[in-house]
Amino acid sequence: MEQNTKAVRRRTAASPAVDAVDRKLLGLLAEDATLSYAELGRRMNLSPPAVHERAKRLKEIGAIRRTVAILDPDLIGKPLLAFVHVDTEGWGKTPAMMRLADLPEVEEIHAVTGDACLILKVRTAGPAALEDLLAHIYAVPGVRRTRSYISLRTHVERNTSAAIWLDGSDAHDVPIPPMSDQTPGHQS
Repeated sequence: MEQNTKAVRRRTAASPAVDAVDRKLLGLLAEDATLSYAELGRRMNLSPPAVHERAKRLKEIGAIRRTVAILDPDLIGKPLLAFVHVDTEGWGKTPAMMRLADLPEVEEIHAVTGDACLILKVRTAGPAALEDLLAHIYAVPGVRRTRSYISLRTHVERNTSAAIWLDGSDAHDVPIPPMSDQTPGHQS
């Protein structure tokens, strides 16, 4: 069956890459990426094909980078979370320093301002494994010192939120227009 898709709204160069409805979709997917298009559509008052098209476009433009499983660090043997501030000679983002990203203990590397050049978010099996990782970091040419901050407890840890708080809006409070009886390509 051939569907008429001319009625589907297309983005122009002047229109925003991510609109309020997209933010609502991104918020739902960030909470649970396993939701079906039918369930997402039900929650957003959109048809499943409309949700699918939006999700596809959000992947194409890079708003959705990838879909991953979030692992429980305690259950996989990496209960120690630490933030390692690294001070280097010169600029910290050297090829040797960036190779630290290949280590499975290193979750994130951030270039920062302040009294460190880089901040690494790392998870290890325990203090001895953290010590081994620090020795590896110190072996990188140009590293002058590190300061490690071990997390005692994590109160909030989440993926990037689609909500925007600075301007007073929240993606979860965006009113979604009711679904019409006419969907593109549907004839009564």
